[in-house]
Amino acid sequence: MSADYHFYEPATGHGLPHDPLNAIVGPRPIGWISTVSTGGVRNLAPYSFFNLFNYRPPILGFASIGWKDSVANIADTGEFVWNLATRRQAEAMNASAAMVSPEVDEFALAGLAALPSRLVRPDRVAESPAQFECRLTQLIRLETKDAEPIDSWLVLGEAIGIHIDSAMLEDGAYQTGRAGPILRGGGPADYFEIGQAALFRMERPR
Repeated sequence: MSADYHFYEPATGHGLPHDPLNAIVGPRPIGWISTVSTGGVRNLAPYSFFNLFNYRPPILGFASIGWKDSVANIADTGEFVWNLATRRQAEAMNASAAMVSPEVDEFALAGLAALPSRLVRPDRVAESPAQFECRLTQLIRLETKDAEPIDSWLVLGEAIGIHIDSAMLEDGAYQTGRAGPILRGGGPADYFEIGQAALFRMERPR
């Protein structure tokens, strides 16, 4: 391994043709978030700053750079759905990322069928093999090391209802690679698909 490192301080710039930050921390799961406004307008948008943070209760979250429609809807209603984005829905997921006005329904824009949720108001993406119905637990404005607020918002929610396509189960175990989940890489257009060929196993030390 080479000991020659490119070092930079983010506050003063990376000095490279492209920002390496989100390419290094990647690939990252996609937070494909569906919400509904208080007026009943559906919203669907992907977020690349997303992950699962706790088992019991299951807590997941995403960060939005800017106060976008998804965050506004969640702040108003306290509800959202996370939909697993897979290779089959990649183009539709990308279409739902379009910057459009709040009255536009991204389900319709992306040509996606919807399914009603059981416990929350926002619809689910019908083509997605897994969806988590969530209730808001925390909405946090992010800050710098100097406690200066920035225009980024962390949304945390508890999954209170989980839907799994039974075709993704084998002997009661969810098959991650079978779904073909897609993950965000660095750069404006980089994605990765997870398949069975990427699987390796390691037992934890005891």
